[in-house]
Amino acid sequence: MKIAVIRIGGQTKNKTEVESTFKMLNLPRKFSCTVLEETPIIWGMIKKIKDQITYGKITDETLALLKKREEKGRGFYRLHPPIGGFEKKGTKRSFKEGGALGDRGEKIKELIKKMV
Repeated sequence: MKIAVIRIGGQTKNKTEVESTFKMLNLPRKFSCTVLEETPIIWGMIKKIKDQITYGKITDETLALLKKREEKGRGFYRLHPPIGGFEKKGTKRSFKEGGALGDRGEKIKELIKKMV
């Protein structure tokens, strides 16, 4: 299964360890997205930066939608800020609490549609 990871947090005031994790996951800037295979190593990296990203499992249909925004030869997708904004409670709370961060599951598709 593939996982889409979208960086929500910016680049300032991050620890070096967190920034290096973003580099390894190929998430260089805010609103960039990458698609990864589900492995224990990837889950460990996601856990480390969970306070600045949102993620979920995607289908081939959603992946085809993302292909429109692919950064040439870089392995990540540059997205726009979501049309209509993020969820009601903003970008500092988890998705389960009504915010934008953390695991969205299948609902990541809706966010990607708003950002493409």
